[in-house]
Amino acid sequence: MKFKDKWLACVSFGEQTFRTEISDTTEKPIWNSEKKLLLEKNGPSLARVSVFETNRLSRNKIIGYCELDIFDFVVQEPESACKSFDLLDPTSSNVVGTIFLSCAIEDPVETEKRFAKRILSIVDYNEDGQLSFSEFSDLIKAFGNLVAANKKEELFKAADLNGDGVVTIDELAALLALQQEQEPIINNCPVCGEALQLSDKLNAMIHMTLCFDEGTGNQVMTGGFLTDRQASYGWMFKLSEWTHLSTYDVGLNTGSSASYIVVIDRKSKRLVEELIDSKIVLSMRAIYQSKIGLRLMDQGAKEILQRLSEKQGKKMSSVESAQKIPRFLEFFKDQINMAEVKYPLQHFKTFNEFFIRELKPGARPIACMNRDDVAVCAADCRLMAFQSVEDSTRFWIKGKKFSIRGLLGKSVNPNAFLDGSLVIFRLAPQDYHRFHVPVSGVIEKFVDLSGSLYTVNPIAVNSKYCNVFTENKRTVAIISTAEFGKVAFVAIGATMVGSINFVRKEGEHVKKGDELGYFSFGGSTVICVFEKDSIRIDEDLLVNSGRSLETLVRVGMQLGVSTRTFARSTLT
Repeated sequence: MKFKDKWLACVSFGEQTFRTEISDTTEKPIWNSEKKLLLEKNGPSLARVSVFETNRLSRNKIIGYCELDIFDFVVQEPESACKSFDLLDPTSSNVVGTIFLSCAIEDPVETEKRFAKRILSIVDYNEDGQLSFSEFSDLIKAFGNLVAANKKEELFKAADLNGDGVVTIDELAALLALQQEQEPIINNCPVCGEALQLSDKLNAMIHMTLCFDEGTGNQVMTGGFLTDRQASYGWMFKLSEWTHLSTYDVGLNTGSSASYIVVIDRKSKRLVEELIDSKIVLSMRAIYQSKIGLRLMDQGAKEILQRLSEKQGKKMSSVESAQKIPRFLEFFKDQINMAEVKYPLQHFKTFNEFFIRELKPGARPIACMNRDDVAVCAADCRLMAFQSVEDSTRFWIKGKKFSIRGLLGKSVNPNAFLDGSLVIFRLAPQDYHRFHVPVSGVIEKFVDLSGSLYTVNPIAVNSKYCNVFTENKRTVAIISTAEFGKVAFVAIGATMVGSINFVRKEGEHVKKGDELGYFSFGGSTVICVFEKDSIRIDEDLLVNSGRSLETLVRVGMQLGVSTRTFARSTLT
């Protein structure tokens, strides 16, 4: 790599991220770092390796990344072969360097036996490769299991086949591994003391193995991070956590947690940090997470937001605003892929033209295109899905006055939707800002509702002092469908988004995946409300939402299936 700085690398896999130490070399960094990962049948298999330069105090800069399917890799190269991967620029997908990775399979049974050997060697005080009963008793005490303590003589005698009062480590290791599989005797990790999930025996063993892991002489990577950005942050970030000014975690964005927004990418099953300017985060916390901030809103700040949005909208439609596009792309470097955009960068004469950019045909394939009983995601966004409105207020929407009646307004009969399912599609500034039809049907009507322009950021949505969705400017579209009954599609404006634009008309028949409209500059949200018991939302979306964790999805991904389909299947 032709740069002058020192480097660190991060490996993100599922909800875990690990990082290397900083390389001492500049031109060709070598880390010789390793980490064991657990591959499960229905778990994540896609790993992302990110390389950062380390010349900044608070935040290191991402230079390139590569993604690899570990399952495919180990199937093709089972013998720990070293393979080269192109490092891609996050914005342009141009190759900026090459990284070499190796990967090998380790049998879980062998892992258990090796672990048992290593843990037994700790109490082999005379290092003769054998354990006396007293040495074995000391080990059992560390396991924190009363049942095991009562069975220690029985376990020891089972291994002491010749009755001489000592057993070899190999004999006892095999016995312990078998016992742990049949009836776990280790309740707490002997290294870190953490309570183990005994219902998940394999993961418990992997946890203890990693705690004991000394690797092959190579440096083991540091864990405990959620995303590669968190792993790459410098000392200023660590100081802010230590002083409780900020907290890096998944879940509701309240208090100190309202500093970093972490979402899970549905495709890769990997946690991702949403990029927001730190000054904006501080101002949102001050306004939306306190009574005082909302009082200021009530005393004239709403009008200020309205005028600001109108002014900013005009500014972003000026020819001069095009100069802001490169800086915008640099800030969201690894979250905007220009290779998907229909037109080259020089095509856009204003910032707003770029903001409402179109994508190339086929960039967003529609799930089960020929099946109208399958609903799809309406936007590139962070999604929250709830089978009932009650669930949405328990896990996400904390405004005390939120209701379906308030959301839809007085011109829409809310009765069919009162106990229905709710899906929230939140678009961030870096997202593709055109929204699409989630279901096939006929557009019955549009209803415009005036209102404020609060931010739709989770920091506001998770605030008990603010009622974003029922107070903001919005347009309600009612879509009549054969498979889902009526569906309410609500496009909600937000700070810097005064303009909601629809490209379809009342009475028009639309096919799922068709473009329905777009938002101008800023962040914004779409909410879809389904009639009660009309849709079975995909389980992974419900599980994430139950954790107060937004799911990063794209237009056309499957959202759920009509319950009428399940009813027909049951009848047949």
